[in-house]
Amino acid sequence: MHIKIGFDIKLAITSPMALVYLLRVHPSRRADLVAPESITVEPELLVDEYDDAFGNQCGRVNAFAGVNQVRLYSESVIRDSGLPDEVNWSAWQHDPTDLPPETLQFLLPSRYCEVDSALLQFAWNQFGNAPMGWGRVQAICDYVHRHIRFDYSQARATRTALEGHREGVGVCRDYTHLAVTLCRCMNIPARYCTGYLGDIGIAPVPYPMDFSAWFEVFLGGRWYTFDARHNTPRIGRVVMARGRDAGDVPITMAFGQNTLQRFRVTTYEVDAWGNPSTV
Repeated sequence: MHIKIGFDIKLAITSPMALVYLLRVHPSRRADLVAPESITVEPELLVDEYDDAFGNQCGRVNAFAGVNQVRLYSESVIRDSGLPDEVNWSAWQHDPTDLPPETLQFLLPSRYCEVDSALLQFAWNQFGNAPMGWGRVQAICDYVHRHIRFDYSQARATRTALEGHREGVGVCRDYTHLAVTLCRCMNIPARYCTGYLGDIGIAPVPYPMDFSAWFEVFLGGRWYTFDARHNTPRIGRVVMARGRDAGDVPITMAFGQNTLQRFRVTTYEVDAWGNPSTV
């Protein structure tokens, strides 16, 4: 399967500033790109490329005096297996003493995931009798999927997992933050993911295309994908960045006053020549 991916983002700015973006396909999927990924910046500005502490590829745009808007644009085609997210009910849960050291940071509280809150006791009361391993993570996804009502109009960039639980409404990042937090409360390493997820293999949804958030948990010696918002294996997921929560993987972060003028995301199946698939 081939998937066309891309974005067109424009920000109006009022003063010289730096703009950081995490918009490239994650290095783990780079070999699947049909051609090297290219990001166009308008106007032509200096861009510093670097890898962050989580292995994500980032860019910093330095907008000088006189620049009043910045546009980021990209179109690529990526190969995909066409298979849904893997399901493995035999994946076991590690004891914290047995976890690889690099996974331990994904048990700790983070900006949007308050493990050290009322959610800790709630999680043990709610999921303490669920089967350990895959079954426990699935029980968490089932709960979050039922508990939060999806509503774009209720999106709020500052909402934490605890607030999302109390309010019972949000968007994909809110489902993900709550599920990640509940997993960590149960001593299951969980990390936040952002990337592309189009309407492949499902009926089209009545929302504008956007980047998506989901999470990964460490079970049975490896990381597995879970998605509390959709709560079903999906096709065509393309990861861009991973971190502790959304604060680690902003699509863009401008260090100065700015206004979003355009935000368009592309992700749909195409044939080997890049034409929209008719299948």
